Amino acid sequence: MPLTFPSSPGTDLVLVYAATAVPAVPGEEASADPTATPASVPAHAEPVAGVGFQGWRWQVPAGEAGGRPDPALLPAGHAVAVVPAAVREAAPKMLVMDVDSTLIRQEVIELLAAHAGREAEVAAVTEAAMRGELDFTQSLHHRVKALAGLEAAVIEDVVAAVEPQPGAREVIDAFHTAGWQVCAVSGGFTQVLAPLAQDLGLDRYRANDLEVVEGRLTGRVLGTVVDRAVKAEMLREWSAEAGVDRAGVVAAGDGANDIDLLDAAGLAVAFCAKPALREHADVVLDVPTLDVIRVLAGL
Repeated sequence: MPLTFPSSPGTDLVLVYAATAVPAVPGEEASADPTATPASVPAHAEPVAGVGFQGWRWQVPAGEAGGRPDPALLPAGHAVAVVPAAVREAAPKMLVMDVDSTLIRQEVIELLAAHAGREAEVAAVTEAAMRGELDFTQSLHHRVKALAGLEAAVIEDVVAAVEPQPGAREVIDAFHTAGWQVCAVSGGFTQVLAPLAQDLGLDRYRANDLEVVEGRLTGRVLGTVVDRAVKAEMLREWSAEAGVDRAGVVAAGDGANDIDLLDAAGLAVAFCAKPALREHADVVLDVPTLDVIRVLAGL
């Protein structure tokens, strides 16, 4: 299926966007009306909208400075993203996402730890790992150990508690309508990701396997830990199998464990991300909706 956005060869896509509902925070500058067209948006720009955002997109000659708004001059609450011509023109495309705090709103290991009464302890380690202050594999083993003895049945409660990010279903459906694949790779757990993947219709996924013996978690994971290197490896493997060039791969994540994933992609999206990841991104997306990715992909 062709892209819905009319395009010309050798042109970058420019998107200016804002959240459609930004709560007021005392002491912070109020966001401008997201429905009002900023002065720096050209008259020929195409209005776009989706779950939780509104914006305008247009094309400019690849590599030229003209036609690209200065982010500092945009109204409060607005941001600009640029998709290079090579990425915009690539077809087919593929979307590969991290899961915890990217595809879903929560951190699964913290939901599990809450059942063991150790949520605060585990959350502190998770936060440090996502900032890049701790080795991910070592931190995962430490956090999983806190789950030892939990009845495996609590996994069903966690699956029921998981909430996809706003716009997750919409971007997945749009990619599928275009005939493109959507995948997820996680430092979390297969026992939670598998039912989520089925619910959302993901084409491929990988995560860690929690060891269960006699109906209880042992506090260990089986096999190779899905760390940042494995995430990038899966992106390359899946895209090769699907016949998608690197330029056509869009990757989204939020923490330090996603650095290699984003570095391996054609378009790297840091989603409400930690500072350690933001410097590796082509697009820093601070509007909490994945549906913006649909527009970046030209859909």
